[in-house]
Amino acid sequence: MFFTLPTQVGLAFQLTWKVTVILHWNAILLGIIEGITEFLPISSTGHLLIAEQWLGRRSDVFNIVIQSGAILAVTLVYWRRLWQLATGLHQQENRAYAGKLMLAFIITGILGLVAVRHGFKLPETIVPIAWALVLGGVWMIAAEQIAARLKPGSEVSWTVAVIVGLAQMAAAIFPGLSRSGSTIFAAMLAGTRDRSAATEFSFLVGIPTMYAASGYELWKKLHHGAAHEAWTSLGIAFIAATITAFIAVKWLLGYIKSHHFTVFAWYRIVLGTALLLAAAYGWLPS
Repeated sequence: MFFTLPTQVGLAFQLTWKVTVILHWNAILLGIIEGITEFLPISSTGHLLIAEQWLGRRSDVFNIVIQSGAILAVTLVYWRRLWQLATGLHQQENRAYAGKLMLAFIITGILGLVAVRHGFKLPETIVPIAWALVLGGVWMIAAEQIAARLKPGSEVSWTVAVIVGLAQMAAAIFPGLSRSGSTIFAAMLAGTRDRSAATEFSFLVGIPTMYAASGYELWKKLHHGAAHEAWTSLGIAFIAATITAFIAVKWLLGYIKSHHFTVFAWYRIVLGTALLLAAAYGWLPS
């Protein structure tokens, strides 16, 4: 017994250490997936749901926190533009642009509250996400072709602001569509033909929208108790999401200056089709 107890304690310590390391690595992987996919037009929600099939289901608090890391990253990328708007409200152009951002945010916020009051919940199975990936990819290819035939322009109109607000809500209701993809192409088809201008407006309106949504959800979860969260893993995932999202956004902003979004559309179609086939053959939960 004298020798057995230390041995058992040692084995328990080793097992605990291995489990902790696995949890931390899983947290890093999920943070990286969130960071890469949040602002690329390929759906972060869809990719996280897919990843959780292998890495294990994570709490809503965990998903909110890593999303907050991605939001922080895009805030850092656009801090000069945000500062320009905040300190330049005496200029009519900046006031108008800020007003359009606020309008899109308010539309999304009101519709979001309506959805919450009606008990809307995101799907947690693969098949709806897979279909949204495929249909969203087809929509992106068609939208690129339509936008290419329209008269060039970089202005963000009030109509664009309204449609972007509606597109944000559509992406929230149908995860897999991608918030960034939906809003960028909505802006392009509504009048902001320039991809860089449409992307900037999409990302800027996403900052207050996602901060508000994440803050609201986090407050609800903490209000009902989140004492059992693995806070160390949360912190690691947050850092991973922030760093990878910053890199992904900077890369995307350079990429779209000379490239279309078609590569992302085909990626979505291929991934969605593969998931539908895997679910059909019983390789994944449906």
